[in-house]
Parts: sequence; structure tokens; C-alpha cells
Amino acid sequence: MANICHISSIEDGNIAVYSRLTEAQLRNELHPEQGLFIAESPKVIRVAMEVGYVPESILCEERHIEGDAKDIIGRLDGVTVYTGSRELLAKLTGYTLTRGVLAAMRRPSLPSVREVCEKAHRLCIIDAVCDSTNVGAIFRSAAALGMDGILLTRDACDPLNRRAVRVSMGTVFLVPWTWIDDIEEVHEYGFKTAAMALTDESISLDSPVLRDVNRIALIMGTEGDGLSKNVISSADYTVRIPMHHGVDSLNVAAASAVAFWELRKR
Repeated sequence: MANICHISSIEDGNIAVYSRLTEAQLRNELHPEQGLFIAESPKVIRVAMEVGYVPESILCEERHIEGDAKDIIGRLDGVTVYTGSRELLAKLTGYTLTRGVLAAMRRPSLPSVREVCEKAHRLCIIDAVCDSTNVGAIFRSAAALGMDGILLTRDACDPLNRRAVRVSMGTVFLVPWTWIDDIEEVHEYGFKTAAMALTDESISLDSPVLRDVNRIALIMGTEGDGLSKNVISSADYTVRIPMHHGVDSLNVAAASAVAFWELRKR
């Protein structure tokens, strides 16, 4: 049975994880096994729990204890549920809670690049995409459109950033992912790389050449600048999405969804 704890002040030290700790502090890079992340909204929390994550604590508006969060709380044993008014919790966190519920969860141990690649045929490599909304949206599209895994360069946004988790609708818990230090490493596992970029050598996304590739890793670049010249020149293919009305590009999240659909494993 969960322990319900009513809070009356934003200075309560027990809830620092929701109010005072930055994303970097939550990750706890010196002791990653103690790192936490915040899952926001009942739907996202349910997805996490269904694949084995257990909340360390819950922060919940009073009205949701017998409402949207009732089933979640009912599944918790010995976990503290901190609760208060909507106004108090918004002041505490600095934002209005989506559907009124947050959960602090332990960060998982990530697989190796080898483990993500070994059984995969379709990968996405997120290269330096630093907007949490875009990263979350890429994960959601990857899950929906059958990508087997995601690899992120170290300068990309953390997929377990609160906003990324929420935008992904919890799919960051469903798609295997890890960090990669050298994009070229995927070649060791039989992958061809396809850099999404506009160059004179770019081939169309619907080219039969791409569909016939057994193992392909799509490289999606950062907002604005796109992929570096080094990444593009090192890729096996450079790929563009055919467009109309003089539009030259799509937002990286939208482009990823188009590419995932076109190059899905048939």
C-alpha cells in the first residue's frame, strides 16, 4: 500500500527531486546507478511500470489520488505519494503538471551499441539533436513505425529528460537505445548509413537502392545546422525527402517520421 503524504510548503526537503534538482543532477553522472528521471502524466507512468520501472516516489495533485492516478497508486507498495493542491504543486515544480502526476524513477542500465545493433535491421542515429521535444517525437515515431533501435551521440538531448519522456508518450521505454561515441561503429554490425541531408549527391528517399538495403541506419541531424560535413561524407548514402512548393526541409522530427515509414522493414 502506498503512503500518502500531504505537503504544505514548497520548501519540503523530501520533494527536492521534483523542485530543486536539475536534469544534470538527476542523472548523477558521478554515480549513474543512483540517477533518476521524472516521468510525467499517468499514461507515461503506466507505460514505464508495464515494462518494469518502479517509482521511487509520486507527486500527485490531491484530486487525482482518487482520479487519474488511482490505479497507479493502487499498484504501489511502500512508495510515498506526495500530494497537495494544483496551485502548490505548480509553484513547487515551476510548471503546471500534465494530468497532475509526476513519478521519480531510477534510471536504467543502458545496453551496449552491440546489443542494440545485433538483432536490428532499421536504426535511427540521433546526431546532436538537442531539443527535447524533437527527441521525444523521434522516439514516438520510431516506436510507431517499426524502428528497431536508436543510437544517440553524446551531444544529443537525453531521452530521459522530463519533456522528452512526455512528448514520446513513454516510447523511450519501449525502443532500445543507447549512446554512441563513433557513428562509424554501426558498420561493424553490417549497417549501411544514410545521412538525411541536402547535397548535390543526395538521392531521393524513395530510391529503390535504399529499400534493398538489409540493414540501414538513418542519421538525423541537429536543428538548424543539420549534419556536419564529416558525418555526411562518411555516410554510405546521402538522402533527401522530395518536396514541393520550394520547401527545402522539414523539422527533424517530421522528417524522421517520413523516413521511418518509407524505409520500414517490409
